[in-house]
Amino acid sequence: MTSYRRWTLRTEHTAYTVRLAPDDTWAELHAWGPHGVEEGPSALDWSRRTHFITPADAAPVEYLPYGARPFTGADLVAGRPGHDRGVWWTFADAHEGDGSLRLTFTDDVLGLRTALCYATVPDTDVIHRWTELTCTGDEELRLERLDSAAVNIPVTTGARLTYLTGQWSQEFQRTQLDLTRGTFTMGSRQGVPGHAYAPWLAVQDAAAPRDAPAPAYGMALEWPGNWHFTAEAEPGGAVRVRAGRVPHEGAVHLAPGDTLVTPRLACAFSADGLDGLSRVWHRYERRLAGDRLHRTRKVLYNSWEATGFDVDASGQLELAKAAADIGAELFVVDDGWFTGRTDDTGGLGDWHPDPAAFPQGFDRFVDDVRALGLDFGLWVEPEAVSPGSRLYAEHPDWVYRIDERPARLVRNQLLLDLGRTDVQDFVIATLDRLLTDHAVSYLKWDMNRPPTERGRPGAGPADRLDLDAEHVAGYLRVLDHLRAAHPDVTVEGCAGGGGRIDHATLARTDVVWPSDNTAPLDRLSIQFGFLHAHAPHVMSSWVTDAPGVFDPRPRSLAFRFVNAMCGVLGIGADLRTWNPEQRAEAARWIARYKEVREVIHRGEARLLGCPADPTCGVQYDAEDGSRTVVAALSTGRLDGAPLVPGRPDRLRLRGLTPDAHYHDAATGATYSGAHLLHYGLPFAWSADHDAELVVLIRQ
Repeated sequence: MTSYRRWTLRTEHTAYTVRLAPDDTWAELHAWGPHGVEEGPSALDWSRRTHFITPADAAPVEYLPYGARPFTGADLVAGRPGHDRGVWWTFADAHEGDGSLRLTFTDDVLGLRTALCYATVPDTDVIHRWTELTCTGDEELRLERLDSAAVNIPVTTGARLTYLTGQWSQEFQRTQLDLTRGTFTMGSRQGVPGHAYAPWLAVQDAAAPRDAPAPAYGMALEWPGNWHFTAEAEPGGAVRVRAGRVPHEGAVHLAPGDTLVTPRLACAFSADGLDGLSRVWHRYERRLAGDRLHRTRKVLYNSWEATGFDVDASGQLELAKAAADIGAELFVVDDGWFTGRTDDTGGLGDWHPDPAAFPQGFDRFVDDVRALGLDFGLWVEPEAVSPGSRLYAEHPDWVYRIDERPARLVRNQLLLDLGRTDVQDFVIATLDRLLTDHAVSYLKWDMNRPPTERGRPGAGPADRLDLDAEHVAGYLRVLDHLRAAHPDVTVEGCAGGGGRIDHATLARTDVVWPSDNTAPLDRLSIQFGFLHAHAPHVMSSWVTDAPGVFDPRPRSLAFRFVNAMCGVLGIGADLRTWNPEQRAEAARWIARYKEVREVIHRGEARLLGCPADPTCGVQYDAEDGSRTVVAALSTGRLDGAPLVPGRPDRLRLRGLTPDAHYHDAATGATYSGAHLLHYGLPFAWSADHDAELVVLIRQ
């Protein structure tokens, strides 16, 4: 029997074991799963006899370059400019710490040192993986591929991939594909994660029944720029996933002595299927929030859908008064508050309140809003600039552009080169001024324009610039400054909806905006996918009057509220058009939400069914198990009488104690845990009743 050098990383419930190949040429996965899975022969072991491929192409390697792994998917492609590409390294050393591991390989001919880095995240089942690349020679290196990690999935008959797809206004659609042979890839070259795919992937065995909680392996890339995931069903039935950033310019140059650190790839495992995996991600994101998790996420009113660009003090105050009356705690003025912003053709970059809109002064307006008992917030898009703005006239060189080529307008605007330090300093100074000169406690950071002509004239050859990484670094520098200089300000991340949602952004913001689509059944599908990857406490969701775009079936105001209460509740409707009965109903729902939001934001969430089912919902269990909150929604037809014999629909709950009892104070009903687990909660839907929020008290 071959003897391997092995290292095991342990999380709360899982073990991840890496071993060194006998000839010290690579590291490979030995086992990944629940505690104890590493005891015994590796399930990923492979035959040393290979035909037409190399042993490295068949092995479950953790990370290998082109040269050592030429056929089935290399994770690193590097070489010296003007020379042949390829890395042939040998093992140098290993450093094992408390929950960490660092394996170093060197290629002295090329002049490259590569460190494969691992770190467990305390109190979670997440392991970070990343790679550090150091140029040790006298000549620079050209890196054409620089993935963060490769993840081997111990499946037997191919992989079932679950991923999140979409487009603007239809983000986070849960999509599944069985991959038994071939390659699947997804990603973005828009300078942000994008609306088409989320940088998140779950993998299960394709042979597992779709309705069974088959073990699930998950990956999420911490990178708000260009990225890719590539899953390959390799020879012998192995499935391997590569993930990393994608340089916009096609390659990155690494100077002698410099080190490049790739984005972190978070890797997670749950024996309880996709639903269990979602709770692993939720716990991880609660940890990312740190102390900010314990801040109350206030009920928000945003004025955009009511007024659009038609912003003036009297109209906004009328909305603020209506919002305060129904129980909102925060009033956010969206686009249109600053000079020159009467439509989407002007104003961006000139971030000063419009004196015509606030004739008694902006601070007087803010004070009037706050006198209603509301916090105050503003919308900004600091990366964008309008061609007619004063900022653009003074600094035309600050935008991305290519000499002697036309500048393309997207949404009538250009994009600032946030990789430039002077642009970062301008954005920081602008936000500092707004947050210190005015009593602003909430900032909604939007981005509605990805880079197109991505160049920086005068900065040297374009192929030697790493503009994508520099923009990401600038974006994160500004967010880090906001967190440090304005720790009490709540920051919302938005990019035309859900275009820039990743763990780097989530670690620096308080909430994110999953989509500009707020229609009830459309939003239900968006939130269902979102909650697979992200936690309820970061999901901003509004109640509006928006009609359905993709699913136009009408739903009640109650449905809209219960659906929005599954995350961080906001209101975006024009309250001036609501009658007294609608406002009274809204006030009741907001009051109920305030009673349970801590359970929703800090408890354990379970997805009950899916939007394709006639009834679906989300279950939230308090940390101490004392309360269970169920948001239940009817997605089926509501017209006509129920079928004979007309029994109510039921949602089977999960994770309860079978011999405990759970009391619903609203109805007086008491259920055993066994009853709720086996039969479920009953719901008698009708045309007038399509949603419920149930609060169960454990007795």
